[in-house]
Amino acid sequence: MKPANSLLSGLPTTIFSVISALAVKHDAINLGQGFPDTEGPADMVDAAADALRDGRNQYPPLAGLPELRAAVARSNSRFYGIAVDPAREVVVTCGATEAITASLMALVNRGDEVVVFEPLYDTYMPVLDMLGAVVRKVRLTPPHWDLPRAELAAAFGPRTKAILLNTPMNPTGKVFTRDELEFIAGLVARHDAYAVCDEVYEHLTFGAIAHLPLMTLPGMRERTIRIGSAGKSFSMTGWKVGYVTAPAPLADLVMKAHQLLTFTVAPNLQRAVAMGLDKDTAYFHQLAEGMRGARDRLSDGLSRAGLSVLPSDGSYFLIADIAPLGFAGDDVAFCQQMIRHVGVAAIPVSAFYDSRGTDIPARYVRFAFCKKAEVIAGAVKRLQSVRERLCAGNVVEIQKG
Repeated sequence: MKPANSLLSGLPTTIFSVISALAVKHDAINLGQGFPDTEGPADMVDAAADALRDGRNQYPPLAGLPELRAAVARSNSRFYGIAVDPAREVVVTCGATEAITASLMALVNRGDEVVVFEPLYDTYMPVLDMLGAVVRKVRLTPPHWDLPRAELAAAFGPRTKAILLNTPMNPTGKVFTRDELEFIAGLVARHDAYAVCDEVYEHLTFGAIAHLPLMTLPGMRERTIRIGSAGKSFSMTGWKVGYVTAPAPLADLVMKAHQLLTFTVAPNLQRAVAMGLDKDTAYFHQLAEGMRGARDRLSDGLSRAGLSVLPSDGSYFLIADIAPLGFAGDDVAFCQQMIRHVGVAAIPVSAFYDSRGTDIPARYVRFAFCKKAEVIAGAVKRLQSVRERLCAGNVVEIQKG
């Protein structure tokens, strides 16, 4: 038979699937997958359930229900002072991953250059490859992941169409500073480019640096597509409700791409998310504070286990350096052995780099802390034996129970 799509056929099984399968097989505590293990707000669940029975279950409008688009506009204004026309500048998508894909489809022609930062969310590269983009990768360096300004400036050129920016950042937990964002904005404007901003963790910051959308900076309002996620803001990742805020000409193109990808989003979930976005500001503060506590508990436990923990100012994740343990292998081997012999699952950070690159860091591991306190406590207890079980030449199986 003739070969099918070569790009998709060439994609390997993701490390996330491998790690999750191993975690199930070995009954490991899974701190690899980035989703909360608690339910989101009960009033939103009730609203979604009630909306299933109100006789409005047919196709909603292509760009999203008016009440959700209006709520997205109000949220932009309340938190960031961004004035948004809900009828022309908001598109509701089936999760933020679709929003990212639709936004890139709206902007990128084959051969256009797109600037990205490594390490990066694992769907960015395949989508850009399928669109035929030329990807210019700029690496951030641990432990602080500071913006490498000279390298970033060199990545921009006459063919640069866009930069894809993730802040707060997965997997690093980095929140870009105003100074860094101003430098990025200057390059975007100078090269007449666009910015696609993946801001799904916008309400999950807990360091000294507050989240600041690039769209708020001078000259960026008409050049920026801003992406949010109900799944992350309300701890309901399975709902897959995302939203795009963009100037009307770009929002129209995103809507056309959305029409080809999924066309619409479940109307009952849209109505519940609209209610959620109007929650009191205290809800969002409490969400961040809860995550801060979970981060601190896990960070302390990893440090006591002998790993070197990197700063995390946002998202669901923190990264630890395994080098101090003296493990004789790379981050992939460490994660696999940690599941088998310690009973805790995490993700090797090398998975967040383009596998075609060189000199990919191989000593860092990403842990998700968006878990119940007792789950983190159980993982921390197991991790206290990680050095003796993996790094002392006497690997032993964990004792269940």
